Amino acid sequence: MNNFYPGVDIVDVDRIKSSIEKYQDKFLSKVFNKEEQDYCNSKSNPFIHFSGKFAAKEAVMKAVYSSKKLNSISFKDISIINDKNGVPIVFINGNSEKSINISISHTNDQAIAFAILKEK
Repeated sequence: MNNFYPGVDIVDVDRIKSSIEKYQDKFLSKVFNKEEQDYCNSKSNPFIHFSGKFAAKEAVMKAVYSSKKLNSISFKDISIINDKNGVPIVFINGNSEKSINISISHTNDQAIAFAILKEK
């Protein structure tokens, strides 16, 4: 029997933009690795992409905590890396986490992410 543990998060793009502008590298390096930063900064509006990845990390945390798989995980432990087709892939501590699927969507104002952790 499979168990499924969901996590969802929504963020205002302006909130993430404000944090990036106010704290700059201090905020970015606390939340995102270099590959994530490079990806977001390559986009015409990096703030919506940073917001999507932030929401994705929060959604992953919620799914992981609800599964009781871990009782502590940080933003830096989680990486959301897009494959060549743009599909977001979850990595935890540098390892691809195939048991977690993630979906991210955004507008100019908000970003939302939904994660599902599958356990056999």
